Amino acid sequence: MIHPIKKKRILLGVTGSIAAYKSADLASKLTQAGAEVDVILTKAATAFVSLLTFQSVTGRKAYVDADLWGDQGHVVHISLGKEADLFVIAPVTANTMAKMVHGEAGNLLTLTALAAECPILIAPAMDGGMYSHPATQANLEILKSRKVTIIGPEAGHLASGMRAVGRMTEPSDLFGNIRYLFSRSGPLTGKKILVTAGGTQEAIDPVRFITNRSSGKQGFAIAQVAIDMGAEVRLISGPNLLPTPIGVERTDVRSAEEMSAAVISHTANADVLIMAAAVADYRPIKNSSEKIKKSSGIPEIKLKATQDILKNVSEEKKKSGKPKVIIGFAAESKDVIENAEKKLLEKGLDFIVANDISAKDAGFEVDTNRVTIISADGSKEALPLLTKEQVAIAILEKVEEILK
Repeated sequence: MIHPIKKKRILLGVTGSIAAYKSADLASKLTQAGAEVDVILTKAATAFVSLLTFQSVTGRKAYVDADLWGDQGHVVHISLGKEADLFVIAPVTANTMAKMVHGEAGNLLTLTALAAECPILIAPAMDGGMYSHPATQANLEILKSRKVTIIGPEAGHLASGMRAVGRMTEPSDLFGNIRYLFSRSGPLTGKKILVTAGGTQEAIDPVRFITNRSSGKQGFAIAQVAIDMGAEVRLISGPNLLPTPIGVERTDVRSAEEMSAAVISHTANADVLIMAAAVADYRPIKNSSEKIKKSSGIPEIKLKATQDILKNVSEEKKKSGKPKVIIGFAAESKDVIENAEKKLLEKGLDFIVANDISAKDAGFEVDTNRVTIISADGSKEALPLLTKEQVAIAILEKVEEILK
């Protein structure tokens, strides 16, 4: 699988805002992802950040108005606009948006925007009063009607000292939005994938619960790669603070019971279920509505089994045919392959991903994993130590093969 941004030509426009310094970070992120990034700065932008900054992070020439009359002549705007796969203007000021609306072409950036044949994405940045002004709001509506993608702005502290809507969206989120735009024609386009991630929390009392060491990182990586391959993705996650991949619809749950209800409610519309969550096998028979006090002595906690989500989904598949593909995970500390094969058969899965959680460099709470993919036909594929994103790619490429 090729990263959606890799080998894309991205034109980055930078206008005169204090947020211009963030654009260098965005240019760096895009370049590291494999894009070829050309930058155009307005005269006002160069008062905040230098040409050298962008040339250093992209390894390519950065353009200013003077280049209109340079050795490439007056057609530099044509070549930049025609060769780009996407034109991103971040930050874009109220002034530049107004010029774009009226088709003004008084500088290299607006001239290129007028000539560009590729999609345009803008990230506004300005003071709160300027953003809320009726003229700015009217201009935004016109740009939307012309299919310009508008990301942000966000609420927060502004250069004026105000707290209002007007902050440019952070480079990491802009990167995610650009990644999402380029992913919409991937090999899983049109497929609906349901992913679960993280552990569950089974309450003992209002402050205590039974849980496990699952971080959710593998499930979130799977959701990101599924989006990268063009799928529509629903992520059902146990409690964690991981950022949601741009484009993913997220449902947060806490307990195994909530996880089960959420999975069952979405499987009817799913083509694929990837059950990467570490759902608790047991929960307290009763939980106290009040905090259990130490003075009450050591409590005796009786447990009962939670619902078997995979088994329930497999039974439903026999009736409805949905989801077409069901994938499970087996986190084991011994007899890894044998236990995974048993789970594969008992749950009626298409394949299962087995990993040894006793390994220090794989499994829970780390960024790497070493897994074996076991298919319903008995075949096994043992993968070396990989990043969790690389493991996710292997899983989704196998899903792609099955769906074909």
